[in-house]
Amino acid sequence: MSHNINDPRHPWGRLTAAARSAQQENAPAAPYGFTTRVAALAFAQERRVVSLLERFALRAVGVAALLALCSVALNYQAFSESPVNAIAQSQSEDVDLTAADDAVALVIDFAD
Repeated sequence: MSHNINDPRHPWGRLTAAARSAQQENAPAAPYGFTTRVAALAFAQERRVVSLLERFALRAVGVAALLALCSVALNYQAFSESPVNAIAQSQSEDVDLTAADDAVALVIDFAD
């Protein structure tokens, strides 16, 4: 399927012939102050659209961090107790090793 580009009826030949015969007009000069306006618009900052989620996201992270710090501070005694010492104490006192701080165990105890 070869096309003869030299054929005068071929679209490419007609397009190039029309482009050669078109008269070139000198482009009009830009009006006074046009470049200044373009430069000013280029450097002007657009007003940013902020969604509600973006607006409160940083505050939510701060509140979550504060809650995490408070929970660590309130449960510091449970964290500071070493497991080796806890096992040694429970074996010497023959105390039951049920987890009193386990949330699932507490919920199951309430269900009974």
